[in-house]
Amino acid sequence: MRSGGKAAVIGGITAAVLGAAGYGAYALLDGPADGTAADGKPSVKTGPPDASEVRKATRGFLAAWGSGDPRQAAKYTDDREAAATALRAYRTEAHISDVRLDPGARRGSTVPFDVEAQISYGDRTATWTYSSELDVVRERRTGRAVVNWQPSVVHPELHAGDSLKTGEAEAPPIKAVDRNGTALTEKTHPALSGVLASLRERYGDKAGGTAGVELWIERAGDADDTAGTSPDTSAAGKKAEQPDKTLKVLSKGTPGTLRTTLDAALQTRAEKAISKHGKAAVVLSKARTGEILAVANSPAQGYNTALQGSLAPGSTMKVISSAMLIDKGLAGWGKQHPCPKYAPYGGWKFQNDKKFEIKNGTFEQSFARSCNTAFITQAEKLSDSELTKEARDVFGIGLNWQTGVPSFDGAVPVQSAAPKAASLIGQGGVRMNPLTMASVAATVRTGSFHQPYLVAPSLDKRKLAEAARPLSADTAQQLRKLMRLTATQGTAAEAMAGLGGDIGAKTGSAEVDGQKKPNGWFTAYRGDLAAAAVVPEGGHGGSSAGPVVAQLLRAGG
Repeated sequence: MRSGGKAAVIGGITAAVLGAAGYGAYALLDGPADGTAADGKPSVKTGPPDASEVRKATRGFLAAWGSGDPRQAAKYTDDREAAATALRAYRTEAHISDVRLDPGARRGSTVPFDVEAQISYGDRTATWTYSSELDVVRERRTGRAVVNWQPSVVHPELHAGDSLKTGEAEAPPIKAVDRNGTALTEKTHPALSGVLASLRERYGDKAGGTAGVELWIERAGDADDTAGTSPDTSAAGKKAEQPDKTLKVLSKGTPGTLRTTLDAALQTRAEKAISKHGKAAVVLSKARTGEILAVANSPAQGYNTALQGSLAPGSTMKVISSAMLIDKGLAGWGKQHPCPKYAPYGGWKFQNDKKFEIKNGTFEQSFARSCNTAFITQAEKLSDSELTKEARDVFGIGLNWQTGVPSFDGAVPVQSAAPKAASLIGQGGVRMNPLTMASVAATVRTGSFHQPYLVAPSLDKRKLAEAARPLSADTAQQLRKLMRLTATQGTAAEAMAGLGGDIGAKTGSAEVDGQKKPNGWFTAYRGDLAAAAVVPEGGHGGSSAGPVVAQLLRAGG
């Protein structure tokens, strides 16, 4: 949350004047009237609104909005109270006036429109322009054609609970720089737009700058100002957090300099690597310190999946599961281990990719080929909480990481029956993201957990998370051998080809209900670098996310 500022809440937009080209040219109406049948009973229309009804509802709504009459405008919506509150707050509390609304060409029941308004705060004024759209629906109870009220009608980036604010910015601007002092801007690194906004919120008042006057979106729940977030509250138990966003600067503040752990050159490589995918996310970090060197998402302006995603990690989870099995003596390098075509447990029937099996095989063969049933067969020997404890106590999963920006530190809930078995192969209730899976690879590489971070903890005296214990020397050695075998001869070999030195990798494919193709995962290390990537609906992790990770490990080497 931006802290310590003066502002006026804008729950919506109140318009003042419309030009002749807009809906100001139309006379205001008393509001849509209900029809009446010949017998005196109300006539309720059904079906989608026709073109005439869409035009009439849009005309009335925009005309009332443009004239500065929120109550009248709200009559043309399906939520009068919310619409009136939002539109009234815009005019009286947001210092926005002289609004012109120009509708565009109708697309079915959707009408886009352009907004041009004046913002005035103290002696500061500015013209603000943007575009939005509205949808006209039929109200089921009355049959009227009305505007489907959503916060996005006011501005396309407003969501439920968000508000617009104008005033002295609550956080001074920052000049973010990488570990070498190179400036990091949204223009040069568009994939960092959300990260930079979060850094300003959290460190703007610590970097030495002075605030200006701005119009911004304050996101819902900012008062909580929590670090751990996830869009999947059922899995993570935490609420999604998005940074505030500046929409218009009326007077510039003076930025303070904030040093991050990022590397501008590697950040550029990360953004280039994921640009080949419509949806993808990647994180690169230093294994021995936890310093985050690069973080990128595609699309650049989309959700920060790299740091805040909450996704089933598929077979990359087998790294943690293997550590637990080795610790308990249930698996080990060179030991015989079953990998049948099928393995039933808890009423579910599990199988391997293309139903392969390894007869009389060893555990390393099962790991390198990513055999699911090799793990499912061990579920009956495990208590419900053992995987949760291993993930938390050794790999730091779920320890409320303090990275310096909003992040989700994974979830491995205690489960029983079939979901317990599914968790062993990264399904069930397990949730991760590239940040957590890069950390898992780093823990294997170094033998102990080092909490990832983007800003040095010395800046704000925050305490980094600490795991209860390191990997045992024997378990760490076996895991490194397993991941190296996978990187050189197993499912990760194609992606890691040509990479020398101390390497290790694990692939993953996570099934998701409703998707034709699974999410592709890949986590790996090379020397002191650890990385992980996910490509939603990418299919096999080795061919989708693998090349992304390999490019960064190659560039960093």
